[in-house]
Amino acid sequence: MHRLLLLSAAAVAFGGELQDDLARRRARLMEQLGPDTILVVRSAPHRVYSLDVDHEYRQDSNYYYLTGIEDPDGTLVLMPGNAGRKQFLFLPPKDAVAEHWSGKRLSAEEGRAQSGIADVHTTADLDPFLEAVLSGRPWLQHRRAPRPADFDSFLNAVEGGRARLAVALDQPLRMSGAVSPLLVWANEMRDRFPGLTVVNATRLVHALRQVKSDYERSMLTRSAEISTEAHLAGMRAARPGAREYEVKAAIEEVYRRRGALSPGYPSITGSGANATILHYAKAERRMDAGDLMLVDAAANYGYYTVDITRTYPVSGKFSAAQKEIYRLVLEAQNEAMAVARVGAKPYDLHRKTEDVIKAGLLRLGLITDASGEQFRTWYTHGAVHYLGIDVHDVGDSNVPLAAGHAFVIEPGIYIRPDALETLAKTDENLEFIRKVKPAFEKYKGIGVRIEDSYVLTDGGLDWLSKGVPRTVEEVEAFMGARK
Repeated sequence: MHRLLLLSAAAVAFGGELQDDLARRRARLMEQLGPDTILVVRSAPHRVYSLDVDHEYRQDSNYYYLTGIEDPDGTLVLMPGNAGRKQFLFLPPKDAVAEHWSGKRLSAEEGRAQSGIADVHTTADLDPFLEAVLSGRPWLQHRRAPRPADFDSFLNAVEGGRARLAVALDQPLRMSGAVSPLLVWANEMRDRFPGLTVVNATRLVHALRQVKSDYERSMLTRSAEISTEAHLAGMRAARPGAREYEVKAAIEEVYRRRGALSPGYPSITGSGANATILHYAKAERRMDAGDLMLVDAAANYGYYTVDITRTYPVSGKFSAAQKEIYRLVLEAQNEAMAVARVGAKPYDLHRKTEDVIKAGLLRLGLITDASGEQFRTWYTHGAVHYLGIDVHDVGDSNVPLAAGHAFVIEPGIYIRPDALETLAKTDENLEFIRKVKPAFEKYKGIGVRIEDSYVLTDGGLDWLSKGVPRTVEEVEAFMGARK
């Protein structure tokens, strides 16, 4: 019930590499922010599950990306224009009573060790710090301390009306709806300190996160290794008579045993018609002979996660109808992989999957026109998204793919049992239903998704999840050899 704040196995194993990578990330960001800017990045807030029980804590991705700190209630401040000290970390003070309830808090020394930031202070110093520098005064930790010259550049910017307060917003800007608490705070600072301009640094941070460093690639590789082992465990557990949650349990046991923090996202283990539900969550159904099982799961290792989906027959062999749908999805993924190269755009890969699937659905009788939108009845999502600290990681999909980009290719076909019933009863749709009804009855209830994770290099794709059986022959061989 009470969360203990522990160093992850990944942080211990790769501490030096992580600190070096964090320093490079902050340096690149400060180069882009400019000397007249102060950046404030806050840790994620606690989220209440029910009454006095919190959700399991998960750090804000931008804050973790820049600090490597998993603990809550901290703030990072970057001042690129300072002559000396440019990076400041504010952490909660040590508190024996609070630590009795919620676990050990980081000391200043531990904060320095984890983040690589030398200037670590308590959160009690944050408001006086910001009040001083935003009003054009140097921050003096002690009343008799000599005036530091570090802040002169930013203080001159304040005096000249050029000072900018940058924040990385946790949600997109919208015309209506709730406003980010961080934006509310930033606007209060703008109103309180005349001449200060508020800017959104989200795009800068996200652009950095989009290109993975060698350290980040090592984290994704380890996530893929653990996730591969977990998928194999899930395939062994999937049998007629077993429950979906048994597959989920077999997968997630591997994560913890192999040193992963948690699932990278809620595991999807859907059998039978549940495989046609994109984000199926219940995992309660008993599997029957002849079912397909769709599993979408991966491990969060060191705050990095890949994304892997496999679909396989719980009895060991695909039926003829299942095999036809499966091979079409596999062909779509193979063709998209062939398009994935430096300079291509994510939509180029998705469009290739569309072209393959449209032709295949026409051949199978599930659509009557490959030139229109009928295929969207059965193919209902995009095929490409970025990977990283978040499973659907940040990045501009309009930017051509570059070395260091990490992403998935995940085509899928879902013959949902109610798909035709929910179509609007237009003359066009009624004619469509009449013509595809025989094929629909043949394939009804089949859901297939195949998803793999990659990092793009100058030489092509580094296929992270290649170790999970994928072709019809590989899947049937593995399922047939289970004990």
